[in-house]
Amino acid sequence: MAELDAAIQDLEDRTLAHLPGELTRLVYLSSTRDYNTGEYQHAGLADRFGADTAQKALARCHESTFQELLYTQLRELVDQLSTYIESTGAEREKVLDAWRRLQAYRVLIPSVCDEFSAECFTSNIKLALEALRVAPPAALER
Repeated sequence: MAELDAAIQDLEDRTLAHLPGELTRLVYLSSTRDYNTGEYQHAGLADRFGADTAQKALARCHESTFQELLYTQLRELVDQLSTYIESTGAEREKVLDAWRRLQAYRVLIPSVCDEFSAECFTSNIKLALEALRVAPPAALER
């Protein structure tokens, strides 16, 4: 267990701490999951801790980051989504349109997630997308 804790700490310190916001971290963590097998892959973490420990650390961080966002207030989720979109460097409206049409946010849900939590998350993301769509960027600043 100590090795898993060390791998999680390493992942948090070296990678996740440098990503702006929980939603950006969730996108990153879900991108390390192979969509064919459901297994997580991270070469640097696997080199340091072994593939099995890296897999478990990524899964644990993915699940905990998802849980944090699941219980985030809508206003904060809107801010998180806005921060994520800015971090992509892509045109805001194109990202919003793609996320609405393609429902790209569904790949952010951990595989161990229960159906109710998954539905709550997708509903919250849809609301945040709609809030960003109808409000000009300047209106969202505090």
